Amino acid sequence: MVRVAAIQMVSTPRVQENLDRMRYWVGQAAARGAQLVLLPEYFCVMGAETDKVRLREPHGAGPSSPIQQALAQTAAAHQVWLLGGTVPLVASTPDRVRNSVLVFGPDGEERSRYDKIHLFAFKKGSESYDESVTIEPGSEPVACQTIAGRTALSVCYDLRFPELYRALGVLDLIVVPAAFTYTTGRAHWELLLRTRAVENQCYLLASAQGGQHESGRRTWGHSMLIDPWGEIVDCLPEGEGLVAGDLDAGRLAEIRLNLPALEHRVMVHRTMNKNL
Repeated sequence: MVRVAAIQMVSTPRVQENLDRMRYWVGQAAARGAQLVLLPEYFCVMGAETDKVRLREPHGAGPSSPIQQALAQTAAAHQVWLLGGTVPLVASTPDRVRNSVLVFGPDGEERSRYDKIHLFAFKKGSESYDESVTIEPGSEPVACQTIAGRTALSVCYDLRFPELYRALGVLDLIVVPAAFTYTTGRAHWELLLRTRAVENQCYLLASAQGGQHESGRRTWGHSMLIDPWGEIVDCLPEGEGLVAGDLDAGRLAEIRLNLPALEHRVMVHRTMNKNL
């Protein structure tokens, strides 16, 4: 068994305040036995769209990267795997950032990085978003080895693209740090999360922003842990807090044995490729 936790926040425009809340909740998760802890998208700042550009850091937990330093130090202090989703990192253009998940081991060393590939755009009435204005997209899907096994890294809007996860092969855990809007979250969040868990026959851990932000944006929340059968293990509808649960390798193996869908998919693809 591996115990994991997802932290839900209602982040503000003030970085230090958000980092203090992050440290508190990681400590709470560790006290409850969590060995891997996931933070939500934009955990470090939720303000004006340009704030993340102003606060972007060079990659690496050095003196000029206080957000990354805080993640490294917190992981080491509590001896947990800490997935910081997301950190605004320097991009190739001066007016945009890479929206990056950084994975830190229990020793505080960075183990992996994923740059968000799919950039959210939505317009309905007075509600409008376009992440491409301030974010430079990544290009490579990433899975890394953590205490939870083979772990797929993704961010928020990535959730709508099943081919991202399929490209990574067999997975033990999918993580989804997010800041889903209230409108889209109410309609699709749980549906998409449970579907990704079922079709990949793996656990899924989702950490969300969950409430009314000072900027005026309202996020959906509902951070949750879902098992490979699509059952919700734990969920926090709104506000600050955490969800937690155990990843059971035996249950994972049993589900795949009883319903060998991943094996069947490999067989079908081999047949299709042979006929091309």
